[in-house]
Amino acid sequence: MKYIFPNKLKITSLVLIVIGAIGLIIGFLSAPSTVEEANAIVAKANHHDEAHSYIKKEAMHHEKEEAHHGEETHHGEKDNTHHESTESDAHHEDHHGEHLLHQLQNKPWAALYVAALFFVFLSLGILVFYAIQRASQAGWSIILFRVMEAMTAYLFPGLVIVFVILCLSALHFNHLFIWMDPEVVAHDEIIKGKTSYLNTSFFLLRAVFFITGWVLYRHFSRKFSLAQDKEGGISNYKKNFRLSAAFLVFYIVTESLMSWDWIMSIDPHWFSTLFGWYIFAGMFVSGITALTLIVIYLKSKGYLEVVNENHLHDLAKFMFAFSIFWTYLWFSQFMLIWYSNIPEEVTYFITRMEDYTLLFFGMLVLNLAMPILILMSGHFKRVNYLVVIVGIILIIGHYIDVFVLIMPSTVGDQWTIGLSEVSAFLLFLGLFIYIVFNALTKSPLVVEKDPFIEESKQFHY
Repeated sequence: MKYIFPNKLKITSLVLIVIGAIGLIIGFLSAPSTVEEANAIVAKANHHDEAHSYIKKEAMHHEKEEAHHGEETHHGEKDNTHHESTESDAHHEDHHGEHLLHQLQNKPWAALYVAALFFVFLSLGILVFYAIQRASQAGWSIILFRVMEAMTAYLFPGLVIVFVILCLSALHFNHLFIWMDPEVVAHDEIIKGKTSYLNTSFFLLRAVFFITGWVLYRHFSRKFSLAQDKEGGISNYKKNFRLSAAFLVFYIVTESLMSWDWIMSIDPHWFSTLFGWYIFAGMFVSGITALTLIVIYLKSKGYLEVVNENHLHDLAKFMFAFSIFWTYLWFSQFMLIWYSNIPEEVTYFITRMEDYTLLFFGMLVLNLAMPILILMSGHFKRVNYLVVIVGIILIIGHYIDVFVLIMPSTVGDQWTIGLSEVSAFLLFLGLFIYIVFNALTKSPLVVEKDPFIEESKQFHY
Protein backbone atom coordinates (compact mmCIF):
# COMPACT_ATOMS: atom_id res chain seq x y z
CA MET A 1 0.00 0.00 0.00
CA LYS A 2 1.27 3.46 -0.90
CA TYR A 3 0.80 6.39 1.40
CA ILE A 4 -1.25 9.42 0.28
CA PHE A 5 -0.20 12.72 1.82
CA PRO A 6 -3.46 14.22 3.22
CA ASN A 7 -4.20 17.76 2.06
CA LYS A 8 -5.01 18.81 5.62
CA LEU A 9 -1.60 17.69 6.89
CA LYS A 10 0.14 19.17 3.86
CA ILE A 11 -1.55 22.54 4.34
CA THR A 12 -0.78 22.45 8.06
CA SER A 13 2.92 21.90 7.38
CA LEU A 14 3.01 24.71 4.81
CA VAL A 15 1.20 27.07 7.19
CA LEU A 16 3.75 26.25 9.90
CA ILE A 17 6.57 27.02 7.47
CA VAL A 18 5.06 30.36 6.45
CA ILE A 19 4.22 31.44 10.01
CA GLY A 20 7.66 30.39 11.22
CA ALA A 21 9.45 32.20 8.38
CA ILE A 22 7.49 35.42 8.95
CA GLY A 23 8.15 35.30 12.69
CA LEU A 24 11.87 34.74 12.16
CA ILE A 25 12.08 37.61 9.68
CA ILE A 26 10.43 39.90 12.21
CA GLY A 27 12.90 38.62 14.82
CA PHE A 28 15.86 39.47 12.62
CA LEU A 29 14.45 42.90 11.76
CA SER A 30 13.81 43.61 15.45
CA ALA A 31 17.39 42.92 16.48
CA PRO A 32 19.28 46.05 17.60
CA SER A 33 21.97 47.55 15.37
CA THR A 34 23.63 49.86 17.91
CA VAL A 35 24.69 49.68 21.54
CA GLU A 36 22.12 52.36 22.41
CA GLU A 37 19.30 50.27 20.91
CA ALA A 38 20.52 47.21 22.83
CA ASN A 39 20.56 49.18 26.09
CA ALA A 40 17.06 50.47 25.43
CA ILE A 41 15.71 46.97 24.71
CA VAL A 42 17.11 45.54 27.93
CA ALA A 43 15.95 48.53 29.98
CA LYS A 44 12.45 48.27 28.54
CA ALA A 45 12.28 44.51 29.10
CA ASN A 46 13.19 44.89 32.78
CA HIS A 47 11.22 48.12 33.41
CA HIS A 48 14.30 49.84 34.78
CA ASP A 49 17.82 50.70 33.74
CA GLU A 50 19.02 47.08 33.71
CA ALA A 51 21.17 47.68 30.67
CA HIS A 52 23.16 50.38 32.46
CA SER A 53 23.79 48.18 35.51
CA TYR A 54 24.78 45.29 33.23
CA ILE A 55 27.36 47.41 31.46
CA LYS A 56 28.62 49.04 34.65
CA LYS A 57 29.02 45.85 36.69
CA GLU A 58 32.65 45.10 35.98
CA ALA A 59 33.56 48.76 35.52
CA MET A 60 32.43 49.50 39.10
CA HIS A 61 34.48 46.60 40.40
CA HIS A 62 37.49 47.95 38.57
CA GLU A 63 36.83 51.43 39.96
CA LYS A 64 36.86 50.10 43.54
CA GLU A 65 40.23 48.48 42.98
CA GLU A 66 41.62 51.68 41.56
CA ALA A 67 40.22 53.73 44.47
CA HIS A 68 41.86 51.41 46.99
CA HIS A 69 45.13 51.75 45.15
CA GLY A 70 44.77 55.54 45.13
CA GLU A 71 44.51 55.68 48.94
CA GLU A 72 48.02 54.32 49.19
CA THR A 73 49.60 56.81 46.78
CA HIS A 74 50.58 60.48 46.72
CA HIS A 75 47.83 63.08 46.24
CA GLY A 76 49.13 63.88 42.76
CA GLU A 77 49.20 60.22 41.91
CA LYS A 78 45.55 60.01 43.01
CA ASP A 79 44.57 62.56 40.41
CA ASN A 80 46.41 60.63 37.71
CA THR A 81 44.86 57.34 38.86
CA HIS A 82 41.40 58.90 38.82
CA HIS A 83 41.96 60.04 35.24
CA GLU A 84 43.17 56.58 34.20
CA SER A 85 40.26 54.97 36.06
CA THR A 86 37.78 57.15 34.21
CA GLU A 87 39.27 56.10 30.89
CA SER A 88 39.26 52.47 32.00
CA ASP A 89 35.60 52.72 33.05
CA ALA A 90 34.72 54.11 29.64
CA HIS A 91 36.58 51.24 27.99
CA HIS A 92 34.79 48.65 30.12
CA GLU A 93 31.44 50.28 29.42
CA ASP A 94 32.10 50.22 25.68
CA HIS A 95 33.23 46.59 25.84
CA HIS A 96 30.20 45.37 27.76
CA GLY A 97 27.85 47.47 25.69
CA GLU A 98 29.22 45.80 22.56
CA HIS A 99 28.96 42.40 24.24
CA LEU A 100 25.30 43.05 25.08
CA LEU A 101 24.67 44.15 21.48
CA HIS A 102 26.17 40.91 20.16
CA GLN A 103 24.02 38.85 22.52
CA LEU A 104 20.80 40.51 21.37
CA GLN A 105 21.83 40.27 17.72
CA ASN A 106 22.49 36.58 18.27
CA LYS A 107 18.97 35.84 19.54
CA PRO A 108 17.28 35.15 16.16
CA TRP A 109 20.43 33.45 14.86
CA ALA A 110 20.67 31.21 17.91
CA ALA A 111 16.95 30.37 17.73
CA LEU A 112 17.40 29.45 14.06
CA TYR A 113 20.47 27.37 14.84
CA VAL A 114 18.83 25.47 17.72
CA ALA A 115 15.84 24.50 15.57
CA ALA A 116 17.97 23.62 12.55
CA LEU A 117 20.24 21.37 14.62
CA PHE A 118 17.45 19.65 16.52
CA PHE A 119 15.53 18.51 13.45
CA VAL A 120 18.75 17.39 11.76
CA PHE A 121 19.40 15.37 14.93
CA LEU A 122 16.01 13.66 14.55
CA SER A 123 16.94 12.56 11.05
CA LEU A 124 20.55 11.69 11.87
CA GLY A 125 19.49 9.76 14.97
CA ILE A 126 17.12 7.58 12.98
CA LEU A 127 19.74 7.14 10.25
CA VAL A 128 22.13 5.48 12.70
CA PHE A 129 19.24 3.44 14.17
CA TYR A 130 18.46 2.25 10.63
CA ALA A 131 22.12 1.39 10.05
CA ILE A 132 22.23 -0.59 13.29
CA GLN A 133 19.17 -2.60 12.20
CA ARG A 134 20.83 -3.31 8.84
CA ALA A 135 24.24 -4.21 10.26
CA SER A 136 22.80 -6.41 13.01
CA GLN A 137 20.48 -8.14 10.51
CA ALA A 138 17.54 -7.54 12.84
CA GLY A 139 14.27 -9.11 11.78
CA TRP A 140 11.65 -7.32 13.89
CA SER A 141 12.21 -3.82 12.44
CA ILE A 142 12.13 -4.55 8.71
CA ILE A 143 8.53 -3.42 8.21
CA LEU A 144 9.54 -0.03 9.62
CA PHE A 145 12.35 0.55 7.12
CA ARG A 146 10.30 2.69 4.73
CA VAL A 147 9.29 5.02 7.54
CA MET A 148 12.92 5.30 8.65
CA GLU A 149 14.01 6.05 5.08
CA ALA A 150 11.35 8.76 4.81
CA MET A 151 12.59 10.36 8.02
CA THR A 152 16.15 10.40 6.71
CA ALA A 153 14.93 12.18 3.58
CA TYR A 154 15.09 15.33 5.71
CA LEU A 155 18.82 14.83 6.30
CA PHE A 156 20.16 16.48 3.14
CA PRO A 157 18.03 19.68 3.12
CA GLY A 158 18.39 19.95 6.91
CA LEU A 159 22.17 19.65 6.75
CA VAL A 160 22.35 22.17 3.92
CA ILE A 161 20.53 24.70 6.11
CA VAL A 162 22.92 24.03 9.02
CA PHE A 163 25.92 24.38 6.69
CA VAL A 164 24.62 27.70 5.36
CA ILE A 165 24.32 28.97 8.95
CA LEU A 166 27.91 27.85 9.62
CA CYS A 167 29.12 29.62 6.47
CA LEU A 168 27.29 32.82 7.43
CA SER A 169 28.90 32.58 10.86
CA ALA A 170 32.30 32.29 9.21
CA LEU A 171 31.48 35.41 7.16
CA HIS A 172 30.67 37.26 10.43
CA PHE A 173 26.94 37.65 9.83
CA ASN A 174 26.54 36.66 13.49
CA HIS A 175 28.57 36.06 16.64
CA LEU A 176 27.60 32.47 17.41
CA PHE A 177 31.20 31.23 17.34
CA ILE A 178 33.46 33.70 19.14
CA TRP A 179 36.62 31.91 17.98
CA MET A 180 35.79 33.05 14.42
CA ASP A 181 36.42 36.67 15.48
CA PRO A 182 40.12 37.57 14.89
CA GLU A 183 40.00 40.27 17.58
CA VAL A 184 38.81 37.78 20.20
CA VAL A 185 41.49 35.26 19.21
CA ALA A 186 44.20 37.92 19.39
CA HIS A 187 43.42 38.61 23.06
CA ASP A 188 42.54 35.08 24.20
CA GLU A 189 45.43 32.73 24.85
CA ILE A 190 43.20 29.67 25.28
CA ILE A 191 41.51 30.12 21.90
CA LYS A 192 44.80 31.09 20.30
CA GLY A 193 46.24 27.74 21.38
CA LYS A 194 43.42 25.91 19.54
CA THR A 195 43.69 27.71 16.19
CA SER A 196 45.34 24.73 14.49
CA TYR A 197 41.97 22.96 14.87
CA LEU A 198 39.53 25.83 15.37
CA ASN A 199 40.05 27.80 12.21
CA THR A 200 37.36 28.65 9.68
CA SER A 201 38.73 26.78 6.65
CA PHE A 202 39.36 23.51 8.49
CA PHE A 203 36.04 23.87 10.33
CA LEU A 204 34.04 24.13 7.10
CA LEU A 205 36.03 21.37 5.41
CA ARG A 206 35.22 19.04 8.28
CA ALA A 207 31.55 19.98 7.98
CA VAL A 208 31.58 19.12 4.27
CA PHE A 209 33.25 15.80 5.12
CA PHE A 210 30.61 14.89 7.73
CA ILE A 211 27.68 15.91 5.58
CA THR A 212 28.98 14.14 2.48
CA GLY A 213 29.50 10.85 4.30
CA TRP A 214 26.10 10.87 6.00
CA VAL A 215 24.20 11.87 2.87
CA LEU A 216 26.00 9.31 0.68
CA TYR A 217 25.16 6.51 3.10
CA ARG A 218 21.52 7.54 3.11
CA HIS A 219 21.46 7.71 -0.70
CA PHE A 220 23.01 4.30 -1.33
CA SER A 221 21.21 2.46 1.47
CA ARG A 222 17.90 3.75 0.11
CA LYS A 223 18.97 2.83 -3.43
CA PHE A 224 19.85 -0.75 -2.43
CA SER A 225 16.62 -1.04 -0.43
CA LEU A 226 14.46 -0.07 -3.41
CA ALA A 227 16.51 -2.31 -5.71
CA GLN A 228 15.89 -5.19 -3.30
CA ASP A 229 12.13 -4.81 -3.82
CA LYS A 230 12.51 -4.86 -7.61
CA GLU A 231 15.11 -7.59 -8.03
CA GLY A 232 14.65 -9.82 -5.00
CA GLY A 233 17.46 -12.17 -4.01
CA ILE A 234 20.07 -11.25 -1.41
CA SER A 235 22.61 -9.28 -3.47
CA ASN A 236 21.32 -5.85 -2.47
CA TYR A 237 20.67 -7.08 1.06
CA LYS A 238 24.36 -7.97 1.40
CA LYS A 239 25.40 -4.61 -0.06
CA ASN A 240 23.29 -2.81 2.51
CA PHE A 241 24.72 -4.96 5.28
CA ARG A 242 28.33 -4.18 4.36
CA LEU A 243 27.60 -0.51 3.71
CA SER A 244 25.82 -0.12 7.05
CA ALA A 245 28.62 -1.78 9.00
CA ALA A 246 31.17 0.57 7.40
CA PHE A 247 28.93 3.58 7.98
CA LEU A 248 28.65 2.88 11.71
CA VAL A 249 32.45 3.10 12.01
CA PHE A 250 32.41 6.36 10.05
CA TYR A 251 29.55 7.68 12.15
CA ILE A 252 31.23 6.97 15.51
CA VAL A 253 34.13 9.22 14.55
CA THR A 254 32.29 11.97 12.68
CA GLU A 255 29.46 12.33 15.19
CA SER A 256 31.93 13.14 17.95
CA LEU A 257 33.79 15.60 15.76
CA MET A 258 30.49 17.18 14.74
CA SER A 259 29.40 17.63 18.35
CA TRP A 260 32.72 19.29 19.22
CA ASP A 261 32.60 21.56 16.18
CA TRP A 262 28.96 22.56 15.93
CA ILE A 263 28.06 22.75 19.62
CA MET A 264 31.00 22.55 22.04
CA SER A 265 33.14 25.08 20.14
CA ILE A 266 30.45 27.71 20.74
CA ASP A 267 32.04 27.87 24.21
CA PRO A 268 35.70 27.23 23.25
CA HIS A 269 37.00 27.58 26.80
CA TRP A 270 35.13 24.48 27.97
CA PHE A 271 35.34 20.84 26.96
CA SER A 272 34.08 17.44 28.01
CA THR A 273 35.37 14.06 26.88
CA LEU A 274 31.84 12.63 27.19
CA PHE A 275 30.24 15.30 25.05
CA GLY A 276 30.10 13.31 21.80
CA TRP A 277 28.36 10.40 23.52
CA TYR A 278 25.97 12.77 25.26
CA ILE A 279 24.91 14.38 21.98
CA PHE A 280 24.56 10.93 20.41
CA ALA A 281 22.26 9.73 23.19
CA GLY A 282 20.05 12.80 22.82
CA MET A 283 19.71 12.53 19.05
CA PHE A 284 19.21 8.76 19.23
CA VAL A 285 16.32 8.85 21.70
CA SER A 286 14.80 11.85 19.90
CA GLY A 287 14.94 10.08 16.53
CA ILE A 288 13.41 6.87 17.89
CA THR A 289 10.70 8.88 19.62
CA ALA A 290 9.84 10.71 16.41
CA LEU A 291 9.75 7.36 14.56
CA THR A 292 7.37 5.94 17.16
CA LEU A 293 5.02 8.94 16.91
CA ILE A 294 4.95 8.71 13.10
CA VAL A 295 4.28 4.95 13.14
CA ILE A 296 1.42 5.38 15.61
CA TYR A 297 -0.01 8.20 13.48
CA LEU A 298 0.15 6.09 10.32
CA LYS A 299 -1.56 3.16 12.05
CA SER A 300 -4.31 5.48 13.29
CA LYS A 301 -4.95 6.45 9.65
CA GLY A 302 -5.28 2.84 8.50
CA TYR A 303 -1.72 2.31 7.23
CA LEU A 304 0.96 -0.14 8.39
CA GLU A 305 -1.55 -2.83 9.30
CA VAL A 306 1.28 -5.35 9.59
CA VAL A 307 2.77 -3.37 12.47
CA ASN A 308 1.47 -5.01 15.64
CA GLU A 309 1.61 -4.11 19.33
CA ASN A 310 4.88 -5.98 19.70
CA HIS A 311 6.65 -3.67 17.25
CA LEU A 312 5.30 -0.64 19.09
CA HIS A 313 6.25 -2.21 22.41
CA ASP A 314 9.85 -2.57 21.18
CA LEU A 315 9.95 1.04 20.02
CA ALA A 316 8.69 2.16 23.43
CA LYS A 317 11.38 0.01 25.05
CA PHE A 318 14.02 1.82 23.00
CA MET A 319 12.52 5.16 24.07
CA PHE A 320 12.74 4.12 27.71
CA ALA A 321 16.19 2.50 27.52
CA PHE A 322 17.90 5.37 25.77
CA SER A 323 16.23 7.91 28.03
CA ILE A 324 18.01 6.12 30.88
CA PHE A 325 21.23 6.03 28.83
CA TRP A 326 20.96 9.78 28.16
CA THR A 327 20.44 10.43 31.88
CA TYR A 328 23.45 8.28 32.76
CA LEU A 329 25.67 10.29 30.42
CA TRP A 330 24.24 13.60 31.62
CA PHE A 331 24.87 12.70 35.26
CA SER A 332 28.34 11.28 34.55
CA GLN A 333 29.38 14.48 32.78
CA PHE A 334 27.81 16.75 35.42
CA MET A 335 28.98 14.83 38.49
CA LEU A 336 32.64 14.62 37.44
CA ILE A 337 32.84 18.31 36.53
CA TRP A 338 30.86 19.51 39.55
CA TYR A 339 32.81 17.36 42.02
CA SER A 340 36.24 18.34 40.66
CA ASN A 341 35.15 22.01 40.88
CA ILE A 342 37.75 23.24 38.39
CA PRO A 343 36.75 26.87 37.65
CA GLU A 344 37.29 26.61 33.90
CA GLU A 345 34.94 23.61 33.72
CA VAL A 346 32.32 24.10 36.43
CA THR A 347 31.40 27.60 35.21
CA TYR A 348 29.67 25.89 32.26
CA PHE A 349 27.05 24.40 34.59
CA ILE A 350 26.91 27.34 37.00
CA THR A 351 25.91 29.63 34.13
CA ARG A 352 23.10 27.31 33.13
CA MET A 353 21.90 26.67 36.66
CA GLU A 354 21.77 30.39 37.50
CA ASP A 355 20.55 31.93 34.23
CA TYR A 356 18.50 28.99 32.86
CA THR A 357 17.28 27.46 36.12
CA LEU A 358 13.78 26.49 35.00
CA LEU A 359 14.89 25.07 31.65
CA PHE A 360 17.99 23.34 33.06
CA PHE A 361 16.16 21.42 35.79
CA GLY A 362 12.85 21.19 33.90
CA MET A 363 14.62 19.44 31.04
CA LEU A 364 15.82 16.74 33.45
CA VAL A 365 12.29 16.16 34.69
CA LEU A 366 10.88 15.88 31.17
CA ASN A 367 13.63 13.63 29.82
CA LEU A 368 13.96 11.31 32.82
CA ALA A 369 10.97 11.40 35.15
CA MET A 370 8.26 10.97 32.52
CA PRO A 371 9.80 7.90 30.82
CA ILE A 372 10.41 6.28 34.22
CA LEU A 373 6.93 7.01 35.53
CA ILE A 374 5.11 5.76 32.44
CA LEU A 375 7.33 3.61 30.22
CA MET A 376 8.82 1.46 32.97
CA SER A 377 5.60 -0.54 32.93
CA GLY A 378 5.47 -3.22 30.25
CA HIS A 379 1.70 -2.76 30.00
CA PHE A 380 1.91 1.00 29.51
CA LYS A 381 4.37 0.50 26.63
CA ARG A 382 1.49 -1.10 24.73
CA VAL A 383 -0.97 1.75 25.35
CA ASN A 384 -0.57 4.03 22.35
CA TYR A 385 -1.96 7.22 23.81
CA LEU A 386 0.41 6.96 26.79
CA VAL A 387 3.35 6.40 24.46
CA VAL A 388 2.29 9.43 22.42
CA ILE A 389 2.10 11.60 25.55
CA VAL A 390 5.59 10.52 26.65
CA GLY A 391 6.86 10.93 23.08
CA ILE A 392 5.68 14.54 22.82
CA ILE A 393 7.19 15.28 26.24
CA LEU A 394 10.52 13.75 25.19
CA ILE A 395 10.61 15.75 21.96
CA ILE A 396 10.01 18.97 23.92
CA GLY A 397 12.51 17.94 26.60
CA HIS A 398 15.31 17.21 24.15
CA TYR A 399 14.56 20.39 22.22
CA ILE A 400 15.05 22.27 25.49
CA ASP A 401 18.28 20.33 25.98
CA VAL A 402 19.66 21.61 22.67
CA PHE A 403 18.39 25.09 23.58
CA VAL A 404 20.29 25.00 26.88
CA LEU A 405 23.42 23.70 25.13
CA ILE A 406 23.59 26.63 22.72
CA MET A 407 21.86 29.68 24.18
CA PRO A 408 24.03 30.44 27.26
CA SER A 409 27.18 30.87 25.18
CA THR A 410 25.47 32.87 22.43
CA VAL A 411 22.91 35.12 24.15
CA GLY A 412 23.93 34.79 27.81
CA ASP A 413 21.22 35.82 30.26
CA GLN A 414 19.32 37.72 27.55
CA TRP A 415 17.33 34.64 26.52
CA THR A 416 13.58 34.49 26.18
CA ILE A 417 11.00 32.14 24.72
CA GLY A 418 9.78 34.78 22.34
CA LEU A 419 8.85 35.30 18.73
CA SER A 420 12.15 34.13 17.23
CA GLU A 421 12.34 30.99 19.35
CA VAL A 422 8.76 29.87 18.73
CA SER A 423 8.90 30.80 15.03
CA ALA A 424 12.10 28.85 14.44
CA PHE A 425 10.57 25.72 15.98
CA LEU A 426 7.38 26.06 13.89
CA LEU A 427 9.36 26.67 10.70
CA PHE A 428 11.46 23.52 11.02
CA LEU A 429 8.60 21.44 12.37
CA GLY A 430 6.59 22.31 9.25
CA LEU A 431 9.57 21.63 7.00
CA PHE A 432 10.24 18.28 8.69
CA ILE A 433 6.60 17.18 8.42
CA TYR A 434 6.36 18.18 4.76
CA ILE A 435 9.59 16.47 3.66
CA VAL A 436 9.07 13.27 5.67
CA PHE A 437 5.43 12.67 4.75
CA ASN A 438 6.05 13.62 1.14
CA ALA A 439 8.90 11.06 1.07
CA LEU A 440 6.49 8.40 2.36
CA THR A 441 4.49 8.73 -0.87
CA LYS A 442 7.46 7.77 -3.07
CA SER A 443 7.35 4.02 -2.43
CA PRO A 444 5.20 1.34 -0.74
CA LEU A 445 5.09 1.72 3.04
CA VAL A 446 6.43 -1.79 3.62
CA VAL A 447 9.40 -3.46 1.95
CA GLU A 448 8.39 -6.50 -0.09
CA LYS A 449 11.33 -8.80 -0.87
CA ASP A 450 13.62 -8.55 2.13
CA PRO A 451 14.82 -12.04 3.14
CA PHE A 452 13.39 -11.61 6.64
CA ILE A 453 10.17 -9.77 5.85
CA GLU A 454 7.97 -12.64 6.99
CA GLU A 455 9.79 -12.81 10.30
CA SER A 456 9.10 -9.13 10.78
CA LYS A 457 5.42 -9.46 9.94
CA GLN A 458 4.98 -12.32 12.39
CA PHE A 459 7.05 -10.72 15.13
CA HIS A 460 5.73 -11.53 18.59
CA TYR A 461 6.92 -12.64 22.02
